[in-house]
Amino acid sequence: MVGYDAKADARSNSKLEVAVAGSVSGFVTRALISPLDVIKIRFQLQIERLCPSDPNAKYHGIFQAIKQILQEEGPSAFWKGHIPAQILSVAYGAVQFLSFEELTELLYRVNLYETHEFSAHFVCGGLSAGAATLAVHPVDVLRTRLAAQGEPKIYNTLRDAISTMYRTEGPLVFYKGLAPTVIAIFPYAGLQFSCYRSLKHAYDWVLPPDGKQTGNLKNLLCGCGSGVISKTLTYPLDLFKKRLQVGGFEHARSAFGQVRNYGGLLDLTKQVLQDEGTLGLFKGLSPSLLKAALSTGFMFFWYELFCNLFHCIRREDR
Repeated sequence: MVGYDAKADARSNSKLEVAVAGSVSGFVTRALISPLDVIKIRFQLQIERLCPSDPNAKYHGIFQAIKQILQEEGPSAFWKGHIPAQILSVAYGAVQFLSFEELTELLYRVNLYETHEFSAHFVCGGLSAGAATLAVHPVDVLRTRLAAQGEPKIYNTLRDAISTMYRTEGPLVFYKGLAPTVIAIFPYAGLQFSCYRSLKHAYDWVLPPDGKQTGNLKNLLCGCGSGVISKTLTYPLDLFKKRLQVGGFEHARSAFGQVRNYGGLLDLTKQVLQDEGTLGLFKGLSPSLLKAALSTGFMFFWYELFCNLFHCIRREDR
C-alpha cells in the first residue's frame, strides 16, 4: 500500500521500513533504466531536429542513437553519471515515500483524506516530490553533466566534476534548472501518485481480486500507466530543466552539434519555440515515455514488494 492506510493499521510499515523500501525501489529502478535516461538526455539537449533528413542531426531515433553511442563511446556510456544517479535515486526514493506517508496520515487525521482521495494523493505526491527534489537537486545536476558529456570527457570522476564545477562556475551551479524542476515536479509526481491510485481502482473494477492474485502485476501495470500520463502532461518543463543544467558546459557538447546560451527560463522557452518550433518542446519524448513507464512501474512495483516483504518478516518474528 502506497501512503497511509488506517484500515491496515495492524500491518502498516514503520517509517524506517517505508524509507528503506523507497530507497531500494529507487536503486533497482535506476540500474534498470539508466540507458534510456542517457538517450533521453542526449535527445533533450540536441538543438537540431530529431530526424534523418537533417544532415546536422547527431541523433534522430532511439535505435540509431544506441548504435551511435555504442560505436563512439562503448557500452559503459549508457551508465555515464550512474553513481550520482544512484545517489539521487536512493535519497529521492527515501524522502519521497516517507514524506508521502507522513502527509497522507496528516490528511487522514484532519478528516480530509477519505472524501478527497484523488486530490489528496495529488497534493501529497506533489509536496513529497518537491521536498525530495530540494534535497537532491545538486546530485541531479551532476548526473546530467556526466551523462551529457561526450569523448574526451571533461569530468573524469564525480569528485573531479564537483571540484571543477565549483571552481569554475561557483556554488550556484549545483542549483541550475531548479525553477523548472520545482514547477514541473509538483504536477508530475502528483499525477503519478493520484493516477496510480485511480488506475488500481479501475484495475480492480475490471478484474476483481479473487484472493489468489499477489497484486504484483497490477502494481507494475498501474505504475507504468501513471508514469506515461504524468510524463506526457509535464514533459516540456523536463526539457527546460536539462537545457538549463548544462549552461556553461557548452564546450563539452561541441561534438554533438549546435549549442545555445540561455538567459533563464523565459529566454529558453522563447528560443526553443523560435528555433525548434512547438515540437521542440517534446524532443526526446519517445525514450522519455518508455523510461517513465518503466521507471514509475518499477518504482511502485519494488516499493510495494519490499513493504510486503518487511511485513511478512515482522509477522514471522512474532
